[in-house]
Amino acid sequence: MDSVNIFKGYGKVNDLEDQSSQRRNTTTPSRKPLIFTFSILAILLLTLTIGVWLGALIHHTETEPPEFPPLSSIRAVCEVTRYPESCFSSISSLNLNPNPTSPEPADPEAIFKLSLRVSIAELSNFKPTISNSNEAALRDCRSQIEEAMGQLNDSLVAMDVDPGEKVLTEAKIGDLKTWISAAMTDQETCLDGLEEMESTTLQAVKTKMQKAREYTSNSLAILANLRTLLGQFHMSLH
Repeated sequence: MDSVNIFKGYGKVNDLEDQSSQRRNTTTPSRKPLIFTFSILAILLLTLTIGVWLGALIHHTETEPPEFPPLSSIRAVCEVTRYPESCFSSISSLNLNPNPTSPEPADPEAIFKLSLRVSIAELSNFKPTISNSNEAALRDCRSQIEEAMGQLNDSLVAMDVDPGEKVLTEAKIGDLKTWISAAMTDQETCLDGLEEMESTTLQAVKTKMQKAREYTSNSLAILANLRTLLGQFHMSLH
């Protein structure tokens, strides 16, 4: 009888061991999904951090303004124009932090591009002065100024090229001369129209347009002498 109880007791022990083993088998594997989840989250966090860092680096690189050309180089380039003083003062005024000893190499092409920006900005400032009149001559003048701005904008856009592509070529220089010359003609046509119509605003318009005419003339002069200027700075079309 005691033997039977012993065997029965042994059977209970075995049952307890089996149950304990089953609990271990069912609880131990549950740690693996948890570890896997933490690993995935860590990888995602690392990827996100790297992505944010790269994004910030790229944004900084793309938005960082280029160094402004040395003032001495701007003056040298402006010497080929009909209005060297207005050329120098207008272009150098674009730089909010002048640095006469800037290490940036002189680039006549870049200075020419700045001269176009100056011309466009001055025409934009001038346009409102003739926009609030119903006088026929002034309406025609306003149309001519808009055409002039379009020609100069086309010139500026033509100089925006992809990396590795030349900013200026012989063919492009020919196009730019045509567009800038047309912009000058548009401004003169405006004044001619006011004179023919005997407009009382002629003198006032001529005075207000003087800077725009000078700046456009400066751009054309720089472009016309660009090959010589590049030679002086030991450069070629690029």
